[in-house]
Amino acid sequence: MVDARQTALAVLNTLDLGKKTLDRIMLEIPQGDDYLSRRDRALMSAMVYGVLRWRGRLDHITAYFSNTPIGKIQPEVLNILRLGLFQIIFLDRVPDSAAVNTSVELTKQSKSCRAAGFVNALLRKAATDYKHVPLSTFQEDPLTFLTSGQSVPEWLAKRWLKRLSAETIITLCKTINAIPPITIRTNTLKTDREQLIRSLEDRVEHIEPTSYALDGIKIMNPKQSIQHLAAYKKGWFQVQDEAAQLVALLLNPQPGETVLDACAGLGGKTAHMAQLMRNQGTITALDHNAKKLKQLSDEMRRLGVSMVKAVCHDLQIPLAENQLYGFDRILLDAPCSGLGVMRRNPDIKWNSSTSRLEGCADIQKRILENLAAMVKPDGILVYAVCSMEPEENEAVIKEFLKKQPDFVIDKRLGKLPETIRSRVKPIAGFRTLPFINDMDGFFLARLKRRK
Repeated sequence: MVDARQTALAVLNTLDLGKKTLDRIMLEIPQGDDYLSRRDRALMSAMVYGVLRWRGRLDHITAYFSNTPIGKIQPEVLNILRLGLFQIIFLDRVPDSAAVNTSVELTKQSKSCRAAGFVNALLRKAATDYKHVPLSTFQEDPLTFLTSGQSVPEWLAKRWLKRLSAETIITLCKTINAIPPITIRTNTLKTDREQLIRSLEDRVEHIEPTSYALDGIKIMNPKQSIQHLAAYKKGWFQVQDEAAQLVALLLNPQPGETVLDACAGLGGKTAHMAQLMRNQGTITALDHNAKKLKQLSDEMRRLGVSMVKAVCHDLQIPLAENQLYGFDRILLDAPCSGLGVMRRNPDIKWNSSTSRLEGCADIQKRILENLAAMVKPDGILVYAVCSMEPEENEAVIKEFLKKQPDFVIDKRLGKLPETIRSRVKPIAGFRTLPFINDMDGFFLARLKRRK
């Protein structure tokens, strides 16, 4: 059996290589108590996500106590320090001595074993004095408050300071640094929300229906992994944030229609559309990743969805003439920066940049242009991204409408519940915001092709 701290360090070191996302790395960790006990798996996860949420503050404290400039500390040693500091500052159940000693042992076992004395000295000093490390207030120095206190990367902090109020920024930071609930969507092809809640009540610490999405449920601290819950094995639900559940409701596909899920991924929104269509009609699930499409097909079988056809294609390349045209409705859940889901995927903020935003926007515009001719006259196209940044939101829609005069903003709001309709500004689309709606940050726009 491996150690929780060793595994956490391995995850952070792998993430630093920049070749895999945190989600993928975590999925590759072997399952089962013979590898990591449930308790150790929970500790490992808490440390990994905690370090990524608070990396800016942890590095600020490290720099305060270190005689070596933080840029010259070996990456693996820096991750060990981050893990140790996170335990000291945020994990009350871990004694400071245990946090220090285990960090020293990790260093001795690493390629940087000579740094064990440095790690020991810094963490012992920090354990005693970290509360005295100065942190700027927003009024004193807004940028330092965000980067060192709230762990927002400098490039992103500067963007927010230009366009958001102080109150909004402070509330946003508080929200994205908090641990979010697990949100699931009832598979109404097999059950209903009330029955699903009853089946899960004794398997989770807390459960409640979502505020906006009609089939959503929020849960906290399940007693076993999601995949091992009986209701999951029966295909009664999928894990899906409440904001993502609004996407298919805005599109509102009808039974018997022909629908395209243009960037289907693993099929969360594909399955939701199938539910709304009562498993009647055809959904073409298109993605450039064949491995994801295989997983999507397996997921459709688990959920009892039989109307989905998987097609592998990169939509940045136009399809051949007369291939996959004439859809009643198209959903484009476009590739994006993912900055709207930082509270669930805190690695995103450290792997993004202004240039990446611009690159994502170029891809989004290209895919939209290639989809335009595939929508039937009088058909509907919904654009969705899990980002709150303007380049990926209104700017994309504005340019698309300029180039495609046969499309207009559709002011009809599909099947969106009344509780969210009042927040919609159909002139360009609408956002969901973590600090207002307690859901991920999404931008959605519903477009209609003229007859």
